[in-house]
Amino acid sequence: MKLYRTIPLVVLALMLPAKPASAAASKEYLQLMAEVRMLQEQNQQLQQLLGTLQDTLKVVTTKLDDQSAATRKAMADQTLAVNNIGDNVRVLREKTDETNVRISTVSQELETLRSAINSAPAPTVTPAIVDPSGAPIGGGTTPPPAPAPNPSTPSTVSPSRMYEASFDDYSAGRYELAIQGFQGFIQAFPRLAQAADAQYNIGMSYFNQSKWAEARDAFQKVVNEYPQAQGNVLPDAYYKLGQTFERLNQVDNAKRAYDIVVQKYATSFAASQARQALDRMKK
Repeated sequence: MKLYRTIPLVVLALMLPAKPASAAASKEYLQLMAEVRMLQEQNQQLQQLLGTLQDTLKVVTTKLDDQSAATRKAMADQTLAVNNIGDNVRVLREKTDETNVRISTVSQELETLRSAINSAPAPTVTPAIVDPSGAPIGGGTTPPPAPAPNPSTPSTVSPSRMYEASFDDYSAGRYELAIQGFQGFIQAFPRLAQAADAQYNIGMSYFNQSKWAEARDAFQKVVNEYPQAQGNVLPDAYYKLGQTFERLNQVDNAKRAYDIVVQKYATSFAASQARQALDRMKK
C-alpha cells in the first residue's frame, strides 16, 4: 500500500526537467519541488495515522472478542444454574408430595386415635411421686398400676409411626397436638417401653408452655407409673419435676426430687444437673 501511494510522486518527480531553461522555469521548478516535498510529508503522516488506526482496530477487536467470550460463558453458566434450579424444584416437589401423603396417613391415624380416646374413660392424675424408700413426695398415695390397653383402639396402627408423628409435633413446637398424640400412644400401647418416653414428652410439652401444674402432674406420672423404665427417662423426669416444683415455689419438694436423682441415679447427667441445682438453692 505504501509503495502504491508513492508511485505518483516518483513519476511526478521524473517528469520535472533536470535543469530549468530560464529563470521563470527555475522558479516554477522550485515551487513544484516544494509541493512534492509537502506531498511526501503528508503521505508519511497519512501512513503513520493509518498504522495507528490499524493498531487501535486490533486492540478494539481483541476486546470485543474477549467480551464476546465472557458473555458466552456467562450465558452458559446461567443456563446451567437455571437447569440446576429446575432439578431442585422437581426434587422438592417430589419430597413435598411424599410428605403430604405421609401427613395425610398420620392425620387419619391420629383422628382414629382421638375417636378412641374420646370414647375411653378419662385417665386419673396422681399428684404424688415416690422416692426410693417408697414414701410419697408432696402428698398423695402410691399410684395404681398402668391402665390396660383400650380394646377399641385399632390394631393396625403402627406404634413407631404414631410415636414419630407425635414427636415431630413436639419438635416443631406444636405442643397441644404432641400432647394429644402421646396420650393416644399411651392409651393404645401402655406396655411398650416408649410409653414412658411419651409420658415424659407430655410433661416437657407442658413445661415448654410454662404450664407448671400440668407439667408437674405429667412428670409425676412418669416416676409413678413407669418405675422400671430404662435409659435416662426416670432421672430426667425427677430432675424436671424438681425444676417444676421450683417454678411452683415448692422448694422442699424440689430439693427432695433433686436428692432422689443424686442418690438413685448418681452417674447420670441429670444427677450432675441436680447437684448444681442443690448447690444453687443452698446459697
